[in-house]
Amino acid sequence: MADPNELLTILDLEQLELDMYRGHTPDPDRGRIYGGQVVAQSLAAAYRTIEGRHCHSLHAYFIRPGDPKVPILLQVERVRDGGSFAVRRVVAIQHGKQIFNLAASFQTPEEGFEHQIEMPVSPPPEDLLNEEELRAQAGLDPASRKVWPVEVRPCDPQPHGVATSLPPQDMCWFRARSPLGDDVPTHQCALAYGTDMTLLDVSLRPHAVLWSDGRLQVASLDHSLWFHKPSDFAQWHLYVQDSPSASGGRGFNRGSIFTRDGVLVASAAQEALIRYR
Repeated sequence: MADPNELLTILDLEQLELDMYRGHTPDPDRGRIYGGQVVAQSLAAAYRTIEGRHCHSLHAYFIRPGDPKVPILLQVERVRDGGSFAVRRVVAIQHGKQIFNLAASFQTPEEGFEHQIEMPVSPPPEDLLNEEELRAQAGLDPASRKVWPVEVRPCDPQPHGVATSLPPQDMCWFRARSPLGDDVPTHQCALAYGTDMTLLDVSLRPHAVLWSDGRLQVASLDHSLWFHKPSDFAQWHLYVQDSPSASGGRGFNRGSIFTRDGVLVASAAQEALIRYR
């Protein structure tokens, strides 16, 4: 069973010194740290140095695989505090080396021009199975697999254990499994955690490959996220994803994130390593 407070535990950083924090991995038995965790913890560290502003964009690079057995040192640099915007850089360190870095920009809330794209039609989440149920349906033992603190319900799931070629588009519903309170930064950090869970998969869909294939090597290379409006990530959000291109051992992926009532609250982009060894 998932720890209902796992997301909040991940975001509960320990302050070591001014602008220096330590994060922990709740599941030390995994081979490497899930990338979305480092994104979320780095954003949380940056938020510790911000008052009265919300993140509107972040851009990050995954440099080395993270070691889940040791803490992550998060060092924040206060790049600029302007009249409307503030910029922070965060470096994540393990074993004396950078594993990840992030730049984030924060803005004082203001009103302005508004427009957005329309949310596509999709089946409601109540009509879909989540990833744990899909694994059980395929005969896999769900007890032997991690239950993530973010629940995902795919709209057009690729069958487990079957190498099927599908279009490079996908949609899924996702949400935090437990309430997160009323704090905008917490919801943004939790959303950032979830955006890395399925985005890479879209670039693999046309190529009829299985994650269990020992020849397949995959890893997130970078991650960008734009927050358009605040939202409650404990409620269902639709993650509309596509992969316009794959080449050179890399897959490019994009995502639009809508609330259930059709409000576009965030956009994501990511390039990932996808290759056969």
